[in-house]
Amino acid sequence: MQHISRRQGIKTMLAASLAALSFGAIVSNASATIATTLPPGEAPIVSKTSVLHKNIKVGDVDVFYREAGDKNAPTIVLLHGFPTSSQMFRNLIPQLARQYHVIAPDFPGFGKTQTPAGYVHSFDNIAKVVEGLLQAKGVARYSMYVFDYGAPVGWRLALANPSRVDSFIIQNGNAYEEGLREFWDPFRTYWKNNDAASRNALAGFLNLGATQWQYTHGQPVQALISPDPAVTDQYYLDQGNNKQVQLDLFYDYRTNLAVYPRVQAYFRSYQPKTLIVWGRNDQIFPFQGAEAYKKDLVRPNIHYLDGGHFVLESHGAQVAKLSMDFLKSVYGK
Repeated sequence: MQHISRRQGIKTMLAASLAALSFGAIVSNASATIATTLPPGEAPIVSKTSVLHKNIKVGDVDVFYREAGDKNAPTIVLLHGFPTSSQMFRNLIPQLARQYHVIAPDFPGFGKTQTPAGYVHSFDNIAKVVEGLLQAKGVARYSMYVFDYGAPVGWRLALANPSRVDSFIIQNGNAYEEGLREFWDPFRTYWKNNDAASRNALAGFLNLGATQWQYTHGQPVQALISPDPAVTDQYYLDQGNNKQVQLDLFYDYRTNLAVYPRVQAYFRSYQPKTLIVWGRNDQIFPFQGAEAYKKDLVRPNIHYLDGGHFVLESHGAQVAKLSMDFLKSVYGK
């Protein structure tokens, strides 16, 4: 009986091998047939609102970015926050690209941007990478749309080269300690102690439930919030040692508070044209952070929207219209 079973096993393996070879031949023959019988095809239509997905080397960092619009038009740089990437602007980019040249990079440690071994993840280094990208693209002047982490990155760019920045659109992006309330207490503990216990206490903020919460909290119409972006963000958070990278950035966030006085002085001195669109129900950066801009900007254009942290997900049409109207006031078109 054992002999018969072995023979049957060999026959089964031979049959499977022959089937695989036959299938390979069919695929090969089909490919050859298709290659010679396909009718002429039309190339895809690439318009100025088409979003192109590109990579560029900035030093040792392989930067992924999205680009759209007429390169001769004014440039709008979109800077994302935690825990997302340039994908948060997927719907806004085509709207802005009707009139403007749009660039939206993934920061090191986020999305599809790749960093070499030993790369030090910090807000200073993120700003250097974005500046390197703009230099490589030949962008001399630009406006910035900043959100969450994108705000301290944008502040560093503006402080380094204030004359290159035409205006700001600020979506739940902080520049004042008034905007860091109870939510930030465990982060303050980490900044103070810098120990394993306080670091590990923040690890729960890197799971899918926490990512989904960032999208849904404060949103009165939950059906407006697509479930897909949170899953995409979590996929990238779960890659390699990325969670350790995020914990490193949680600690480095303390450096942003040290920059705030310089940013506020910049606002007072330069009075950049500024649109503020703020999810008023945000628990991460509450409305007090938006109100604080009034201390240093003479006439900030502030709009409170009935949404949460990711108000762009629930109020995309309103944010796009407000942004386009504002940019028209900046550039005259």
